[in-house]
Amino acid sequence: MSERYPIPSGESTIELIIKNSRFIGRAAYTPSVEAAKAFIEQVKTEYPNNSHAVYAFAVGHGASVTHGMSDAGEPSGTAGRPALAVVKGSNLGDVTVVIVRYFGGTKLGTGGLVKAYTEAAQLALAELAVTEKVERITALAAIPYGLYEQVKRLVTACGGSIEAEEFTTEVTLTLSFIVDDLPAFEAQLAELTGGQVAVLPL
Repeated sequence: MSERYPIPSGESTIELIIKNSRFIGRAAYTPSVEAAKAFIEQVKTEYPNNSHAVYAFAVGHGASVTHGMSDAGEPSGTAGRPALAVVKGSNLGDVTVVIVRYFGGTKLGTGGLVKAYTEAAQLALAELAVTEKVERITALAAIPYGLYEQVKRLVTACGGSIEAEEFTTEVTLTLSFIVDDLPAFEAQLAELTGGQVAVLPL
C-alpha cells in the first residue's frame, strides 16, 4: 500500500488583531523542505517591515516527517513551538504555516504570545482546503478499436483517468491511476481483452 495522508490543496490567509498587534497567518502546501523555505521567504517578501515572521512546517507524514520552526526573534518557546504544536495536531502533511506580526506597541507577555500564535496557526490551517496525497502511476495501453469504448468505461470504473489518446492502427491510451487502484484495472482489462492488452507503466 502506498502511503496516503491529508495535505493542503491551496493556500490560506487570515488576519488577527490582538492589542493593536497585527498577526497575519499564511498556510500552504509544501512538499519538500526547499518548498517550505521558499514559501517562508515569499511571505516575508510580501509583508515587508514586519516585526517577526514566525513559521512552523511538517514535510512528509507519520514516521517519515521533517519538522521545522522558528521563533523569529520572539521570546523562546512563545511562537514557533506553539505554531508547530498546532501543525502536528492538525494531522496534515506537507504543510507550512507562516505568521507575520506587526507589533502594535503593547507587549502581550509570554502567555499572550503563545495564545496569539496558537490561534493564528489554528485559523490559518482551518481555512485551508484539504485533499489527500496519493501516489499516482502513469501507464500506456494499446487498445483495439473494437474495445475502445469498453476500456474507456473500465478506466473510469476503476478510478483512473485518460491523460492522452493516440489513434493509429490501434488506440494508445495514456492512463493515470492511484497506485493502489492499478492492479484491479489490470485484472479486469485482462478479463475483458482475453489477455491481449498489456498495461505498461511509464
